[in-house]
This record gives sequence, structure tokens and C-alpha cells, in this order.
Amino acid sequence: MNQTKYIFVTGGVTSSLGKGIIAASLAKLLQARGYRTTIQKFDPYINVDPGTLNPYEHGECYVTDDGAETDLDLGHYERFLNVPTSQANNVTTGRVYLSVIEKERRGEFLGKTVQVVPHITNEIKERMQLLGKSGDYDIVITEIGGTVGDIESLPYIESVRQLIWELGENNGIVVHLTLVPYLAAAGELKTKPTQHSVKTLMESGIKADILVCRTEHELSQDLRQKLALFCNVKKEAVIQSIDASTIYEVPNLMLEEGLDRVALKKLDLPEKNTPDLNNWNEFLFRLKNPKHEVNIGLVGKYVELQDSYKSILEAFIHAGAANETKVNVISIHSEYLDANSAESQLKDLDGILVAPGFGGRGIEGKIDTVRYARENNIPFFGICLGMQMAVIEYSRNVLGYADANSTEMNESTAHPVINLMEEQKNIENKGGTMRLGAWKCSIKENTLAQKIYCKTEIMERHRHRYEFNGAYLNELEKAGLVASGVNPDTKLVEIVEIPTHPFFIGVQYHPEYKSTVANPHPLFVSFVAAAVQHKNK
Repeated sequence: MNQTKYIFVTGGVTSSLGKGIIAASLAKLLQARGYRTTIQKFDPYINVDPGTLNPYEHGECYVTDDGAETDLDLGHYERFLNVPTSQANNVTTGRVYLSVIEKERRGEFLGKTVQVVPHITNEIKERMQLLGKSGDYDIVITEIGGTVGDIESLPYIESVRQLIWELGENNGIVVHLTLVPYLAAAGELKTKPTQHSVKTLMESGIKADILVCRTEHELSQDLRQKLALFCNVKKEAVIQSIDASTIYEVPNLMLEEGLDRVALKKLDLPEKNTPDLNNWNEFLFRLKNPKHEVNIGLVGKYVELQDSYKSILEAFIHAGAANETKVNVISIHSEYLDANSAESQLKDLDGILVAPGFGGRGIEGKIDTVRYARENNIPFFGICLGMQMAVIEYSRNVLGYADANSTEMNESTAHPVINLMEEQKNIENKGGTMRLGAWKCSIKENTLAQKIYCKTEIMERHRHRYEFNGAYLNELEKAGLVASGVNPDTKLVEIVEIPTHPFFIGVQYHPEYKSTVANPHPLFVSFVAAAVQHKNK
């Protein structure tokens, strides 16, 4: 194939319709037909990346191997396609403007008035084609964040219009995701919001090639005909996206609707073979037919918003299917948990995960949670801040350092068992400056970590500023907390465990970022297995 083809996914009527899931599902089907496919996300906010955004604002911040802090939709792309994303897969308005302003300062536009058109739109188009020009992909799917008609997404829509014109016929198409709401009072589905959304898109010079309609009820043939006529698309290009019990059903639903076939036809590409979804459907079968059930407590600070821990929740789904186990994740707010209430909130759990996070709020609740899990032999798993809390808890209650803490919470603590990393001490800018991306870890022989990974060298993704203070390593190890994983270059402690406990492990990195449908993360798989075992006892 000579030319990379482009599919642009836009959204109308309302946000949160699931553009990311539709984009990932379409990519999955194209990949399953043998096309090399990738997805990228263009976000209309002015932050340079979501790294400085509160999880309540934007859900979790996802991290790639190459250290990009990105939108959580990139997590869906990786989980569906089992292909790593990179810095190039997520672009924000902030990054686009920053790049154009830096070029202007360097004098690259000397004599020119720098404007949204053509300078901003040229920058956007360049980035839209970056992955396509690498030669690694046959089809690049680009999801445009926000909703058509938003002021902030106008430059992106204009860039798409220009790019489709430049690419020429059959090389670029637009999939427009929209809502067909059901009005209970009238007892019918309404097409008007979709018509208006398509009209808004056309006012920007873009014709939708495929309409994907989110709906709670089946679209009748009459309704499809009406949408096709009024939205200027072929009837076969009106695709129903009905609510599913799990996002992992969506590729099959899109296959039934023929989304991939219509897209390939529009791009003038052969259908090749029928999509091979055998492994995918095997995973779905195990997910829907569990033999066991466990309750796992997710103790965190942002539990009110599910998206704050999106990758963790998805990793539990993958690990649950691998163990043929239904995992009920019970969200517990660490701010409302203390030594007195720990038992009542935690006693019925089969496993406890202490989640990542930043700042001092809810910290003592996390420490009390670790103590309860440790003393009552409940399977425990700590991620990032959760691992740091395990170190603090052990230092306080086993070593006897009552004021042991992290300098993030208490700068003047006499026992800073968690400390600011050396290279972080002179950093002033908060954005994109943490320890990010994939780093090596060497695992000690004959440890729980080695048993879980079945190897002694791993690469995992990080996102933190504070670290285990090596000055306390010997003391803690003598007292029974083993550092079973260490970075071979920096000697930074990456994994801690308690060999005398049935299952107690804390990791400084974020294993949830690497869990996919095809490769559930071994830490989550082992943790769920330990929870099943604990329950059966």
C-alpha cells in the first residue's frame, strides 16, 4: 500500500458519548482484518498535557512508554489494540500553540502575521500526519476531542477540512458520533439533535461520511432511512451504537453493523479477510461466565469519579477474566477511613488495593488501610503512593518510628522514609517534569515479584516525584520488608514485599498502564488469584 489513509472521528450533541471506544473498536476491526492501524487523540484544551489536571477535572492521566502524559483515551487504544502509543498519539491545543509561538520566537515566520489560519492549522495538519508518514501504518484514526460547534475545536475541524481536500478522494473520511435520544414522554427516538449536529459540521465545510448513533433503543429501518436522507449519508453508513454491558462488546456490535466494511469501502480499500476476533471473544466469554467472585477494596482519594482510576478498573476486568472471576471493585474514600473505622470498612474484603495519588489529603486513611491488610493477612497491593504508604506504615508500626513520613506530606519529619528524588529538587515547572515513562527494574530471585513476573528484568511505566529513601533500606529489610525490585542504574527501590504475608506487594510504578485484553498484567492477575484463595479459606 502506498498511501496511508485517514479516518477522523468527531462528536456531536454532547460530550462523553464514547468517541474513544468507537475509534478503538473500529481500529480493532481493521487490525483484525490485517491492516496496520493506530489511533491518535487531539484535545482542544490549552493545557500542554493533562499532567497538571486534577483527576476530578479530567479523569486519570495516562502515561506512555516514552514518558508522555496523555488523555485517558490512549489507555483504551492500547487495551484494545495491544500496541503501545507514544508522544505523537496525543496532541493538545496548548502543545500546538506552544510550538507555533516557539517557531515565531525563533524567527521562522519572519515578516508574516502569525494567524490561526494558516499557521495553527498547518501545525495541526502536520501532527495529524506524523504517524502516517512514519510508514508504520496503513490507516491512522484521529479522534477530535470535544463537541462539534465548540469554539475551541474550530481550528481542528478546519484542519480536518483542509486535510481531506489535500489528501484527495478516498484517502480521508469523517465518522461522526452523535446521540439519538429517547423521549420517554413521547415514547420515541428523536433524530433532530443528530440533524443539527451534522448541519453544524457541514457549516464548517465537512460532510460526515459515516454516522454512528449512540442510542438506548434499536434504530428502526425507517429511522435509519430518515437519518440517511436528512444527514446526507448512505443508509448503510448509518451505524447504530446501542448501550452495551461492557465496552469490550463494542467491536462485535460494530462488526454486526458493518462499520469496518463501510469505512474500507469509503477509503477504497479491499476488505481482505473476515476479522479474526477469536482471542477477543474468548476473553469476552470468560468475562461473562465467571466461576468465582471476589470483593476488592480500592482505597483512594478520587473515588467519586470512576475515570480517576480508569486503567486500574480495566486491569481488574482483564485479570478477572484471566482468573474466570467476577471482580467487584468497592471504592473506599481514604479521607473517611481511620484506625477506628478500618475494620468495619475493610473486614469483608477479599483483597485491598491502595491507589496512586498526590498530596496530603486522605493519607492517614491509606496508612491505616495498609496496617489492617498487613495485620489481618488480607492480600494487599499498593501502587505508587500506595507502595509509599506501605513503607511509611511499616516504618511506624514495625520499626517503631512513630513520625515516619514522606517529605511530600511533612517536610520536617525526623524519619523521611519517602523522600523527594534528587533530580527533582531544583525543578520549578510542574508540567511534564516527573519521573515519567518506562524504566528498568531488576527483580530478586526467589521473591513474590519473581514468581509473579517469571523473569528478573522488567520495564514498567512511572509517574512520580518522591521515592523510597535508600538510607532506611537495611533497617526495613532486617525488620522483614524486602526490596524485591530495584532499578539497576539508579538503585531506586521499585518493589517492596513481605515474605511472611500471604500476598503483600507494593510497586513504585503503574502496572495498570500496561494491562491489555491480550496481555492482562501479571501483578493484577496474581492479586485477583490471591483474593480468590483468601476468600476460599
